[in-house]
Amino acid sequence: MTTYSALTHLNGREAAEALAEACEDLEPEPVGTGVFEIEDGSGRWEVGAYFTEAPDEIALTLLATAFGANPFAISELPDVDWVAHVRRELTPVRAGRFFVYGSHDADKVPEGVEALCIEAAMAFGTGHHNTTKGCLEALDRIATEGYQAHRIADIGSGTAVLAMAAARLWPVTVIASDIDAVAVDTAAANVIANGLNGRVVSIEAAGFDHPMLDDNAPYDLVLANILKQPLIDLAPDMARHVSAGGKIILSGILTTQAEEVIGVYRDRGFTLDHRDDLDEWSALTLTRNG
Repeated sequence: MTTYSALTHLNGREAAEALAEACEDLEPEPVGTGVFEIEDGSGRWEVGAYFTEAPDEIALTLLATAFGANPFAISELPDVDWVAHVRRELTPVRAGRFFVYGSHDADKVPEGVEALCIEAAMAFGTGHHNTTKGCLEALDRIATEGYQAHRIADIGSGTAVLAMAAARLWPVTVIASDIDAVAVDTAAANVIANGLNGRVVSIEAAGFDHPMLDDNAPYDLVLANILKQPLIDLAPDMARHVSAGGKIILSGILTTQAEEVIGVYRDRGFTLDHRDDLDEWSALTLTRNG
């Protein structure tokens, strides 16, 4: 089936989200829209809309003009089995004691690892991105150092790979939240596939905005692999929901953004324990001051 993409970029998150929402009223209607921060420090955001019919170029031009965006670049996408393509490209990843793999690589799981099966068809954190790998290595390190976590939350959990990793390390129930309903369903399926049903609970929530997250606070460990600005916005709630002496592991941050995020969390009473830089991405481990 032929599909089409329409991509543009503009300044500011709010404007980008408003443009994406406006795209949903187009005819033909897009089958999906997305908003992504361009991680180059420019403050620019990309808006994408995806169609199964050729989009209305005039309507897109008018929308771009109305929102001060660049003209939409419209492309016809080839008919590719993307799941098969991704499976060919993604190889298993070792991060500390963890081994993240797809079911097509089940025969490659070595002895003596904590194996986590994440299907390539399920997005939002397969373990192959350095942000996820950095968080897994940070989890491995604090566990090796003897840290004990009794209440754990994974905010913006995606596939729940980090929540499942934490559940393998400590005998507790981990709450995994995500703002995206598809991600929540994906997480729940992964939890069952990895034999962790009842050990990881997947819920739909924006940040900590859910009764279950409030009722289980304060947390000894919070994981948040999202993006710089959402992490900054989350800092006040993080301080309220993390116990004195509790740890947080943050990622989704470019190395050029790490000091800004560290500064924001320092102002909220956190001390940096460790910074892991993998290529252009950073993972931060911090402790809330007592």
